Amino acid sequence: MTSDPMRFGIIGFGLFAERAILPAIRGSGNAVVSAIQKRSFDAAAAKAREHDIPHAFDDPATLAEHPDVDAVFIASANGAHAGEAIAAAKAGKHVLVEKPMAATVEQAERMVQACRDAGVQLMVGHMVRFSPVITRIKQLIAEGAIGSVAHIETQFFYDHRLSRRGWLFDPKVAGGGPVHDIGVHCLDTIRFLLDDDPVLVRAVLDAPPTAERTESTAAVVLQFQKGILGSIYCSFTAGYRRSFIEIRGTDGTLSAFDFTRSAMPVILHRVHAQEGEPLQPQIEQFIVPNLYAHEVRLFVDAVRGVIPNPIPGEEGLKNQRILDQILAS
Repeated sequence: MTSDPMRFGIIGFGLFAERAILPAIRGSGNAVVSAIQKRSFDAAAAKAREHDIPHAFDDPATLAEHPDVDAVFIASANGAHAGEAIAAAKAGKHVLVEKPMAATVEQAERMVQACRDAGVQLMVGHMVRFSPVITRIKQLIAEGAIGSVAHIETQFFYDHRLSRRGWLFDPKVAGGGPVHDIGVHCLDTIRFLLDDDPVLVRAVLDAPPTAERTESTAAVVLQFQKGILGSIYCSFTAGYRRSFIEIRGTDGTLSAFDFTRSAMPVILHRVHAQEGEPLQPQIEQFIVPNLYAHEVRLFVDAVRGVIPNPIPGEEGLKNQRILDQILAS
């Protein structure tokens, strides 16, 4: 087994990739960035010089075919993920793709099949699963710390005017609005905590999506196979950013603001109800590490056979199918 760093090509080297993914790969301890791609070659070359990256491209397939690239990190617009992942798979390169996995179920299915046929790893970047806050919540649920879980509430919203992504409301590029962009974090976290999938999906979308524009806000209710209810509120029409999760059980609750955040402190609140006694909240504080660096580290270990793939393409496909149900409902 090689101990050399895995050489990544970043496809879609925009502001997010520059600020989050490039430092994450470099900080992972087992990977380096050998190439980047932007739609403009001149812009890609300028950024490559700025960040001391060996190769620059304007074509994702050409990047994937380069011998100095072992794997790709896809950070482009959602609608481009499928074509770029399939091109990488055909070139024999492993794929780590940002969430949501794709813009449609059909695209996600083609991605899974292409990587399976090529014998390469496909992992979806649902990095919130790796937060110590979420792993602690999962542990407390398993231990029965709040009794039987009845309901998980999640919220994630921000002001779309702060985003530079001009395609944010374009369904052909984005797939969906906040449902795809941030609601998927809520959905994946609920599924991960419950280790279960919903059998009933209902949603109210404002405004209803059309062929020209996505929704701007969604309120979603999910009923899971075990009977537990989940809810998601996600929106682009808020004056500030917030994420929140609360797990309500028969004997107490667990809750945390900023549960989707990376590289910052997050506080977990635990309330255990005891009959006839006042509530006694307990607080645990976590220093959440760089979750993007952690996901890269795990992806490299999975490619090298050290661990199973923690979030394979099939998991992203499950989320994609539920996203479609939300928009259809």
